[in-house]
Amino acid sequence: MTPEMTSAEVDFLEKALELKRDARLLDVPCGHGRHALELAQRGYRVTGIDLSTDALDVARQHSSTVEWVQSDMRRIVWESEFDAAFCFGNSFGYLDSSSAREFLRSLARALRPGGQLAIDTGMIAESILPTRQQKRWFRLGDILMLSENRYVVEESRLDIDYTFVRGGVIQTHPASSYVFTAAELRRMLGEAGFENLSMFRSTLGEPYEFGSPGLILTAQKQ
Repeated sequence: MTPEMTSAEVDFLEKALELKRDARLLDVPCGHGRHALELAQRGYRVTGIDLSTDALDVARQHSSTVEWVQSDMRRIVWESEFDAAFCFGNSFGYLDSSSAREFLRSLARALRPGGQLAIDTGMIAESILPTRQQKRWFRLGDILMLSENRYVVEESRLDIDYTFVRGGVIQTHPASSYVFTAAELRRMLGEAGFENLSMFRSTLGEPYEFGSPGLILTAQKQ
């Protein structure tokens, strides 16, 4: 992800989450912290949560002003502490239905009344199923990557094998993502205590529609 992409995504978050100066923000999961770091540079107080100690070690090398916390994203410990929270980078798809509900309830507890939330995911049925290709090749610099997937109907789950080829070395790593319909995600947010839901196809703010490449959903804690 280029710095320009990160900047555009953070521009969207500032506008969509109606961020005020010195707002306290939660980035979960934060990974290497590219969004948290950019937001901190813009003057916000940011906490980043991730399960990966390796990812957090990288994040800490770039900033000590962000609060980096190693934790399961489903078990956020704060109550009514944050003005806004976001889950970007397609991480929401890691969670099955039960875990997704647990995560959303945990987010609701962490937000102050009226707090804003943004979720970015490509694992929406209306986005991924109409254009799904079982096999795709990508080139990332000097790395060739093959993505092979299988859709498990009874679980609404996409099982993906990623194969990386570099300098004659081949490595394959499996991954799984759960697929929700847009309506299902909206219902889960409502059950967790969120309202005023809006759906966008990208950070440019266009309305989400069938076949959009991904979904950015914003909501407000009741």
